[in-house]
Amino acid sequence: MSTEQTLLQRCDHKCELCSADTALAVFDVPPDADGSADRCVMICDTCRQQIQQPDSIDPSHWRSLGDSMWNPTPAVQVMAWRQLKTLSDKGEVWAQELLDMLYLEEDVQTWAAAGITESDDRAPTLDSNGTPLQAGDTVTIIKDLDVKGANFTAKRGTAVRNISLTDNPEHIEGRVNGQRIVLLSCYLKKSS
Repeated sequence: MSTEQTLLQRCDHKCELCSADTALAVFDVPPDADGSADRCVMICDTCRQQIQQPDSIDPSHWRSLGDSMWNPTPAVQVMAWRQLKTLSDKGEVWAQELLDMLYLEEDVQTWAAAGITESDDRAPTLDSNGTPLQAGDTVTIIKDLDVKGANFTAKRGTAVRNISLTDNPEHIEGRVNGQRIVLLSCYLKKSS
């Protein structure tokens, strides 16, 4: 039996990601795609286009991943995880919630993550001197800062250890006076 026939039988002539029943075709799941049914999924043309062109992704089309992510076939799980990750990275909260629920075996998780290319094209977070900051760095506050909503002042000279970066390159998160707060990077200096 050919790969296509095996997949059509496995998926009952429906897209394994969105359940559409038209314009179905075999899709090799990279990397290490070998053309076997274990390394392929049967998907519709709409899914294929959006997978191959992630900038044109339509989040509403992928709501069906809430069902397909539970498919017992590892190749389908991998593709569901990748699409949920892509949607989550684009700010879709529902996709992150589904990702948090999804458990993959270690080898399947490795396969899924291997197909994701991280493109970190956001601006770097810089301290007051223009030094790049990384997650885990220690910084020093260079100006007394009133912390809104916490009723205290973060004093000049306070060391903030093990910072976290945010989506905004002008902000970092850190713990001051036992509270986790957001600080403007322009009021911080990286500690040596």
